[in-house]
Amino acid sequence: MIELEGVPELIDPVMVAAFEGWNDAGDAASTAVAHLDREWKGEVFAALDAEDYYDFQVNRPTVWMDAGVRKITWPTTRLSVVRVGGEKPRDLVLVRGIEPSMRWRSFCNELLGFAHELGVELVVILGALLGDTPHTRPVPISGTTSDSDLAQRMDLEETKYEGPTGIVGILQEACTHAGVPAVSLWAAVPHYVSQPPNPKATLALLNRLEDLIDVRIPLGELPEDARAWQVGVDQLAAEDSEVAEYVQTLEEARDTAELPEASGEAIAREFERYLRRRDGGGPQPGGHATADGSDSASYLRDNPGGRTKPQRPAKPDTEPEADADDEDSSEE
Repeated sequence: MIELEGVPELIDPVMVAAFEGWNDAGDAASTAVAHLDREWKGEVFAALDAEDYYDFQVNRPTVWMDAGVRKITWPTTRLSVVRVGGEKPRDLVLVRGIEPSMRWRSFCNELLGFAHELGVELVVILGALLGDTPHTRPVPISGTTSDSDLAQRMDLEETKYEGPTGIVGILQEACTHAGVPAVSLWAAVPHYVSQPPNPKATLALLNRLEDLIDVRIPLGELPEDARAWQVGVDQLAAEDSEVAEYVQTLEEARDTAELPEASGEAIAREFERYLRRRDGGGPQPGGHATADGSDSASYLRDNPGGRTKPQRPAKPDTEPEADADDEDSSEE
């Protein structure tokens, strides 16, 4: 039995989770949960035992000094709770950590134990994958679920993905088998500029989450950071004719694919978000998930936090094999 001392009775709680590693291209998903935790001053109430789930040769602990005393921070997954105020207050249970190295079923069962004890009504798992998408266009966000009723009710895709998966896909299926409604939101990060941070993808995930759970999320400096990121990538891409030509190819493919899809839905959603804001006032080196489920090792953790100038886009080796905006092929 999980004992939760000091945690008050929660109001309509939603669990929002993200994990660094293969599911987190550009650190977009884990940064989104970190943003929620920071903006709403989350209070950590639990941490999973690192010994049970992590290989410390893969995810190494760090040593640091506190008033002259050496301390160790172990890689783990932590849970915190935040209360969203307003006319309809609700609580969010935030789960942030590193994709575990082992015992994934036990890991998911432990998280579901917390969800059950806290009365969580919905689990939303954030992820980011590398895709053939241009940095100059809105970030594609795909929302998927294994529950056909939930897909219809929340305007989501019922997942049909087959192939390699990460902890995001495993946790979603564990929720489904446990009878807990679960949704995965995936952001597509341009594969040619995959280095973190990617504030534009983080912002897109938060906007979609805001629509999904009907809360107003304070964005802070994220919109400004997203604009600065795009300007920086624009400048770097303009310095290389091959990359500039490749980006133009992706833009044309994206625009052509979206033209028949033009409808009032996206515009209406954006307008609703505007009204909501107006009324509300004020890891580790390795590959990442791609749109086809394959692994990519182009991701480098050069600067894990703060504002940074985007690194020079990688030159494309080959033409993209699939449509740049194939959101339905997202990894689960």
